Amino acid sequence: MANTIEWIEGTIPTVRLLDQTRLPHVVEYLNVTTVAELVDAIQRLAVRGAPALGAAGGYGVALAHREAAREHWSPAEFASAVESLRNARPTAVNLAWGVDRVMQASSNAEGALAEAIDIANEDKAGNLALSAHGAEWIMSHCARRPLRVLTHCNTGLLATTSWGTAYGMIKHLHQDGMVEMVYADETRPLLQGSRLTSWELTQDGIPHKVQVDAAAASTITRGLVDVAIIGADRIAMNGDTANKIGSLSVALACKFAGIPFVVAAPFSTVSLDTATGSEIEIEERDASEVLEVGGAKVALDGTQVFNPAFDVTPAELISAIATEHGVIEPVLATNSDIFASLVPLSSSH
Repeated sequence: MANTIEWIEGTIPTVRLLDQTRLPHVVEYLNVTTVAELVDAIQRLAVRGAPALGAAGGYGVALAHREAAREHWSPAEFASAVESLRNARPTAVNLAWGVDRVMQASSNAEGALAEAIDIANEDKAGNLALSAHGAEWIMSHCARRPLRVLTHCNTGLLATTSWGTAYGMIKHLHQDGMVEMVYADETRPLLQGSRLTSWELTQDGIPHKVQVDAAAASTITRGLVDVAIIGADRIAMNGDTANKIGSLSVALACKFAGIPFVVAAPFSTVSLDTATGSEIEIEERDASEVLEVGGAKVALDGTQVFNPAFDVTPAELISAIATEHGVIEPVLATNSDIFASLVPLSSSH
């Protein structure tokens, strides 16, 4: 399988995306040649996952430079296109981070592309590092062998440029023979767990069961799970973490059951501008994602819907946050800057 997202040079430069709206039954790629097409792909989740969105933001700026030259954009038109890309999805900080990093690194097409490629390469190396750090932490905090793991949403190759974050940790443990079973929450409303995570687990030969989101708390409190591992779309400076809706329920159940709840994310997911989770903007999505399944209506016309895409898990419910720089335990932090022991923040962005 090719990369989730990559740059293809040609007469008209292209950002090539694995269309995640078509999985698991159809493996299809999108060839995106304009910023508007990339924004559309991001908003309808053809490409998704915090690290992959960071790469999309970087490549999108490079694409904007090429499109501006081709279409003779004014500086204002270029700036407007970049801003539309930056704001395509508000909760995941990596998209804006990728855009900002490339914009700050270079003002020309060649420099922008080089910086975007660096983002993608760094993501792969970072994923491998954070999965190793996280797996080591889990092995030292979970006595049972092999492990029974619960995960929520999709955090594998499909959500990154390579390997995965929380899923990468599961894959690392599996390769060491330490995974007995993975419970993959279906993840409403777009079923990233049943459509995407299950697909990746099948590709990698990892034993698993898909369960409805509402079953997660019961599975945990019945003693069927040793550790829950999830990703993150934004992490506040105090360790509060935004992730796909339903993550908070998993964290609460883990706290009640006394098992670790582990978050895995690249350090770029830490938001320097966000002090606590209360400041994180929660994206709300279209009602049709709840009112319809496979295009068939499941509720009466006129039914009102509350469809937040994310929730925020307070730091006190998180056992560990694994990054490429190491693992921190929010409950042991002595001040509001819980990440200071890992790496100087000035070097992380």
